[in-house]
This record gives sequence, structure tokens and C-alpha cells, in this order.
Amino acid sequence: MELAPKIPYNVGMSPIKFGTSGWRAVIADEFTRANVRKVIEAIARYALASAAPSRPSLIVGYDTRFLSEKFAADAASLLASYEIDCYLSAEAVPTPAIAYEIRRRRTQGGINFTASHNPPEYNGIKFSSRDGAPALPEVTRQIEAYIEAMSEAATENSVPAIVGGGPASGGTIDLRPAYLEDLARKVNLDLIRSAGLRLVYDPLYGTGRGYLDGLLRHSGIEVTTIHDRRDVLFGGHPPEPAEEYLEPLKQAMAKHGAHLGLATDGDADRFGILDEGGAFISPNHILALLLDYLRESRVWATEENWGGGVAKSVATTHLVDAVAGFHGIPVYETPVGFKYIGELIEQDKIILGGEESAGLTIRDHVPEKDGILACLLVAEMVASRGKPLAKQIQELFRKVGSYYPSRSNVTLTETVKSRFTERSKQEYSSFEGRRVVKTIRTDGLKLVLEDGSWVLFRLSGTEPVCRLYCEAPTQKGLEELAESARHFLFG
Repeated sequence: MELAPKIPYNVGMSPIKFGTSGWRAVIADEFTRANVRKVIEAIARYALASAAPSRPSLIVGYDTRFLSEKFAADAASLLASYEIDCYLSAEAVPTPAIAYEIRRRRTQGGINFTASHNPPEYNGIKFSSRDGAPALPEVTRQIEAYIEAMSEAATENSVPAIVGGGPASGGTIDLRPAYLEDLARKVNLDLIRSAGLRLVYDPLYGTGRGYLDGLLRHSGIEVTTIHDRRDVLFGGHPPEPAEEYLEPLKQAMAKHGAHLGLATDGDADRFGILDEGGAFISPNHILALLLDYLRESRVWATEENWGGGVAKSVATTHLVDAVAGFHGIPVYETPVGFKYIGELIEQDKIILGGEESAGLTIRDHVPEKDGILACLLVAEMVASRGKPLAKQIQELFRKVGSYYPSRSNVTLTETVKSRFTERSKQEYSSFEGRRVVKTIRTDGLKLVLEDGSWVLFRLSGTEPVCRLYCEAPTQKGLEELAESARHFLFG
């Protein structure tokens, strides 16, 4: 292995740390070629160590962000210099398609250059393990340790850099056909077509374009696509399928008389759904509806053929718990981060896993969130039941009870943040005059109240922000609870 002359190693920057879904930073600030090289070298060393004595292989993909394809090509070249078999995607590719290809080719894992739903000035690196799931903390800690060790080994702020080994040693590959063929086996596309649904899809200029809409058109289903091109600025806002960014989708639905509006984020692992008339449907409610639908409507939804529980993050609606209770299946509540849900999919313990942040997967699929799959399942559910989502939600409320969730980010001063950090360690029998029946510290501080309402406080590790989650049986109760939670924060 040839070594190049020593070059600056960009010391003095913030430590590179993997969050709930990879490492992300602002392009040209900390997301630089030098820092990317650090991460890729660390992943290479991890792959070599974990695969020994075998020769490892990795998938490398990228999204539609500025320079993502260049970063991916450089990474493939660097991995080849480590004598790692590397398969480079021929095009911008959804994260779930990479997860599927990792499993199909049985590689050591995969690298995706994406910042997912973050603003356009960001880019990032997601690393998936050999099972296709987001790498667990014990894996990312090893990668971070390699980065730190390389930095400590630097002499006079420099380290040897590996000379690129040319093209990806495994070649350039098209991940689309195999992934879409797999989806077609898991969703009843014939049912969607026969129902005559008219759909509008917004990939938000991201990697879902040509995947979700391509499969629908190939199946003879009417779909109109907007934002069907690359725009590294994503229209001037984050490529996030949140209500505030889906007004163009709502307008397109009205123009085409559509029954459903479907959206995916920048790397197509998250979903956004607009009901007939353009009303935004909370991802929390979508998860509960789909759990109910899969248990009731699939011929294989039996304990013998498709049994198991449901997994959800601690921040996700208790409507999922109510549906699970109605169907007599267990609930696994995890910390925030889909990697924990992916682990339960791999252990074959659950039939569906989801997060309130619009992540979902199902049994026998990849242990990674898949916005494309989620959109297809919603279309199938509407086609099967012949009812708009709002009506289905009301029917579900009548069956198991009503649940109204919310999420907000509350900016804190350092003084308030420090005071709350200490207060969150205490035990609480009451919350703003209401009895606490359960305290959960899986991820942050979650207080469950006697009427089933709950509030969760999660402090950001990088910003002076508290992520505040609330849920109550009525909209009025939700508003009152959210106000109490803010008073609790600043009181």
C-alpha cells in the first residue's frame, strides 16, 4: 500500500461524532475533503478489522446534494487503496436501496453520502452495518476511536494519506432494479391500480425520484411527479416532508384531483402524507393506521405466519400502543434512533417498527427506515379500505381511543438548560399539578400522567435546544399540556 507525502490533517476542528443517524456537518466548514477522508479511512480500518481474515466489501452511495457524487467517487477510490472491494452506485440512490443491496450482496456494510432531511448547506455520511441497519453505537464508537487514534498519531499536525487506488474495485452498479422488484413483492400494486387512485408525488428534489414514481408508473398506476429534477438547494428549504414544505404538493393535488399526496425526504428514508383535499396527516397517526391495517388486512397476518410485536421510539404516539393492545401484540419502546428498531427487525421480534419523525419498516424488509415503502403501503391501505385517511383515523379513535401528539423545539439559555438538566434527574410524583403514574428515562425524561397524557423532554447534545414531545386525548388537552411543559422548562 503506497503512502503519499504528509499533508495537513485539519486539526483544531470539532471532534467528528456520529449522531442518531451518521455524521453531518456544513459543507466547506467541517464537511471538507480532509475530514471526509478521516471518516472513510476510519471506516476502512473498521471494515478490515471486523472482516478479518476475509477481504471486506462495501457499497458506496450518495444523494443529490452539492458534490455528493464527487465525495462518493473519492471514497470509493480511497477504499480501493485499502484493498476493499467497493461497489459505487451509478446514480443518486435512496438510503433504503443501499440497505437492500448490502443484504443482497452480503457486503461488510455501506456508506451513503447524505444529510437526509437537513438544510442544503449540510452533507453527511451514514454508515450501515452488514445487516443493512444503521450502525449501532458500539460500531460508531469504534470508528470514532480510529479517527481519534489517527489524529493522535499525527506528527506536526500531519498524517500520511492513502493514495487513491483508481476506480471502485467492485465496479459501478445500478441499485434500482433489484430494490424495486423487492418492493413490488411486498406491496399490492394491483390493488392500488384497480382502485383507480390518482396520486401526486413530491421527492423534494431528492433521491426518491424515479424510484417511487417509477415503480407506480411501471405498474400502470396514475401518478404525477413534481420537483422531478436535481436542485442542490432543494427549492431553498430543507428536503423534509413536513407540513410547512408540502404546499406545492397540496396545490398539485388540487390541480390533478388526486386522492393522495406522497412525499419523501432527501434520501427517501422518511415519508410525508397528504390526505384527500391536501390535509397533512401526522406520521404518528400513519404508523398506527398501518399497524392496524397490516394486522387486519394481510392474509398472512397471523401468529403462525406473520406474528410478532411492534417497535416504536420513546417519542412516538401511544396510539401505537393502543392498537397493539387491541390486537394483543407486544410493544417494544426504544431510544430515539432507527438503529434500535432495526435491531428488533433483525431479531424477528416485530412486524412493524416506526418513529414519530416519519420512519418506518416492516417485517422481512430492510432494518432501516424506508419512506418509499411507507408511501406505497399508505396507498395500498387507502385503496383497500376505500376511505380517506381522516375517516380511517376517526374510526381507529372510536376503536381504541383518541391520541393527539405534537413535537416542538424550545430554545434554552445556558442557565435554563443547566437548571433543567439537574431537575430532570429528580423523581416526580406530580407534573404541574397532575399525578405522574410512570417515569421513563429511556431517552430523556418522559412523564406519563393518569389520563394517559404524556410529555417527553430531550435535550439536544449539540444545541441549546430541548425537543419537547406531548400527547393528550384531545386537541384542547394537548394545547394545555404543551403550555404546562413550557412552564415546567422555564419555571
